[in-house]
Amino acid sequence: MVMHFQYPPGATPIDPDEALGLIPKHISTQAQLNAWEELNIDEGANWIERQKLIQCFDEGLVRELHRRMFNQTWLWAGTFRKSAKSIGIDWTQISVALKNLIDNTTYQIENKTLPLDEIVVRFHHQLVLIHAFPNGNGRHARLMADALIVNLGGTRFSWGGNTSIASPGVTRQNYLSALRAADNGDIAPLMKFARQ
Repeated sequence: MVMHFQYPPGATPIDPDEALGLIPKHISTQAQLNAWEELNIDEGANWIERQKLIQCFDEGLVRELHRRMFNQTWLWAGTFRKSAKSIGIDWTQISVALKNLIDNTTYQIENKTLPLDEIVVRFHHQLVLIHAFPNGNGRHARLMADALIVNLGGTRFSWGGNTSIASPGVTRQNYLSALRAADNGDIAPLMKFARQ
């Protein structure tokens, strides 16, 4: 069967080489893929909840979460992208940018440079901006942010309420608008969206 990908607005398309990495060969529709990925993501969420992030907050943790979120869906799960995308830094700079992000976030946490919510929302935004993986970056960054805030004694973010950000609609549009505002230096809309 040939999988025909359909992307909601703002989603990163998978290139043909990446598409060959689809593990379940019975999947042929976007709805089937979304349902399969959701089950896989739940396993990643269960794993990250058991981790002590502050003690192991590094590239390995970031990659391992992505791997556990998508390891039954994509062969490249947990592997940094090796192609240019419409969003994200140059793929050759991912490892360095991620190390800088983790180091900066660790410094901000240890020195309480900003309110905790803002530190974690800024981390989320920068992780999305780096766009380390071929796909699943937004879902991964939200799960990383939720795990980080909980590990630091805060409460999980609502990310716009009960409606899925992955599905086209108002919630997704509000999320993308908040990310674009953060890209332009205004973190306030993303802060508000995260706790909406």
